[in-house]
Amino acid sequence: MTFNPSTLFAVFFYAFAGLLVISALRVVTARNPVHAALFLVLAFFCASGLWMLLKAEFLSLALILVYVGAVMVLFLFVVMMLDLDIEHLRRDYKKFLPVAFLMGAVIVLELSIVLIRSFIGTNAPVQPMLEEMATNNTHALGMLIFVDYVYAFEVAGVILLVAIIAAVALTLRNRKDAKTQNIHQQVNVNSADRMRIVKMDSDMAAKQDSRGEKQ
Repeated sequence: MTFNPSTLFAVFFYAFAGLLVISALRVVTARNPVHAALFLVLAFFCASGLWMLLKAEFLSLALILVYVGAVMVLFLFVVMMLDLDIEHLRRDYKKFLPVAFLMGAVIVLELSIVLIRSFIGTNAPVQPMLEEMATNNTHALGMLIFVDYVYAFEVAGVILLVAIIAAVALTLRNRKDAKTQNIHQQVNVNSADRMRIVKMDSDMAAKQDSRGEKQ
């Protein structure tokens, strides 16, 4: 009895794809934030398995090391350390449903356009890769990012930087008990403001010391 490798490929592909869809749905529908983060970790693992089957080893390992090993672990620590008021977050849930449905419809439309243009009427790659690049997907990915789409990559980096700065600015709170660093005061400080030299006689210092010992 001979075993067809394509059958094994199809079994693993549909297994990873099914688990990916189920875990993605559980990320949205899970009531506990910790459970949602764990299901997101499972979704990343399934996506990594799919990329490995498609011979994109670099992307598969990068997804495991970067997202599962670093980002999601940080998410879990933050979610478990914060005292989240779930009832307060769900109180205004219905008010944001129209906007959520609108954004979801836009995302589905964009993905549909990309999939339709990619798979319908396309029999060969628009720009075929060289043989030495096709065997090394890391080299091919680097050429695409830093040569062919370098401007789009730089724009995406700037957008992410602006998003990080905006998130820090929105979450910054001025508290009375918080200790912050004032760079302007540190630069404009004078030595006279930090230290004061007092002249006193030696006999006066001895009297003060004797008074302190008596007390």
